[in-house]
Amino acid sequence: MARNVNVGLIQMSTPFDPSWSPDKIKQSAFDRHLPLIEQAGKSGVQILGLQEIFNGPYFCPSQDPKWYEAAEACPGPTVEVCQGIAKKYQMAMVVPIYEREQAGVYYNTAAVLDADGTYLGKYRKNHIPHVNPGFFEKFFFKPGNLGYPVFQTRYGKVGVYICYDRHFPEGARILGLNGAEIVFNPSATVAGLSQYLW
Repeated sequence: MARNVNVGLIQMSTPFDPSWSPDKIKQSAFDRHLPLIEQAGKSGVQILGLQEIFNGPYFCPSQDPKWYEAAEACPGPTVEVCQGIAKKYQMAMVVPIYEREQAGVYYNTAAVLDADGTYLGKYRKNHIPHVNPGFFEKFFFKPGNLGYPVFQTRYGKVGVYICYDRHFPEGARILGLNGAEIVFNPSATVAGLSQYLW
C-alpha cells in the first residue's frame, strides 16, 4: 500500500582548525550538526540521513594516522547520543561514523536507529576507493564484511550504501531484493574532488 514518508538529509561542511585534536574536531562537527538534526525532528522528519562520517571532515585526501584517533565503537558514544535524539523526536536515523572494531580494524560505517532510539544494526561501506589524487581510503578503512542488510524502521525498510558504493549496482540490487524501500547513500565528497572518477 502506498504511503508518504517524510525523509530528511543533512549535508554540510565541517570547518576545523588543523591544530585541533581529532576529538575536538568531532565535537565541533557534532555541535554544528545538532541544530539541524533538532530542526529536522521538530519539522516532522520521520527518517533522517546524515552525511558520510558526519562528525568529522572527509580526511581521506591525506594519509595522516592521527585520524585513527577519531574512530569509535559502533554503537558507541556518538550513536548513543543520536539514540536519545531519535527517541525524543520519534525519528529514525542513519548515522555514519568512523568505526573502530578493534585495534587496527577500521570501517566506514553507518548505524541505523529506529524511531524509539533502538539500534537496529549497521552497514559497512564495501567499495573502498584508493586512487590518487584525493582518495586514500584503504589507508583508513577495511572493506565492509556485513553484506547488504535491510533495516525495518517504524516508517519503512531502509538500506544503506555509502558514497563510492553507488558506482556498483549489485549491492543496490541486493538491497532491493531484500525489501529496501528507501536506500540512503551518505557521501562526503564533492564534484570538484570526485568528478574525474565519475
